[in-house]
Amino acid sequence: MSTEGHTQWWVATLGRTVIWARLRVREAGTAEVFDSDGNTLPYDSEDTARAALLDAEFVEFDGLDEDDAEARGFLMEELVPPHAGDDEGLKALMVQQLPSRH
Repeated sequence: MSTEGHTQWWVATLGRTVIWARLRVREAGTAEVFDSDGNTLPYDSEDTARAALLDAEFVEFDGLDEDDAEARGFLMEELVPPHAGDDEGLKALMVQQLPSRH
């Protein structure tokens, strides 16, 4: 279980397309997910938010290893969670197209 105020990155893949989601757990124990459409979705708990992400076929980025990455068609070093000064800037980075592997 993560600590309050903690941010987790989650990832889903479709071929060489990577879709990110950011899960934040608030001090009150509620959670919110910033999705690839730029929406912030509120949840009553971290568990509920995690369940929603898992249902949408996301996996927690910190839980991935090289074998998991290879099974999804990419290398771990290809994946870096997006970073921007604010959520508006982050929105454009939440879906990434990785270059083709030869």
